[in-house]
Amino acid sequence: MKNTELENRNIFKQQFKRRCFEFSIEILKLSELLREKRANWILLDQLIRSATSIGANIVEGGNSTSKKEFINYFQISLKSASETLYWLSLLKETNKDREDTINNLIQECTEIKKITSTIILNTKSNSKF
Repeated sequence: MKNTELENRNIFKQQFKRRCFEFSIEILKLSELLREKRANWILLDQLIRSATSIGANIVEGGNSTSKKEFINYFQISLKSASETLYWLSLLKETNKDREDTINNLIQECTEIKKITSTIILNTKSNSKF
């Protein structure tokens, strides 16, 4: 592997981890905005758990000692992203005044999910990502 290719891969990994981290922060900010409505509390608790799990599993996967372990962590992250989309959709329907903010988070989560899926597929097929 060429030095530039390795550098590009490392840059991509760092940017993706950072993107997941920033997504978690935006979820926490949304949570603060929506906490005033009691009906949101349980949804927000679930949302925080699933959304922060995405990045946490990406980071853990990056420290894996085997390809199988790596794929497993990324699959957990993918499942957490799907769950996060569910909670965001529920919140969007019940908090129309925050629809734009929630739509942006749905879009970001969908993109993170697509990237995670691609990484899993490439790793399974022994391609380099």
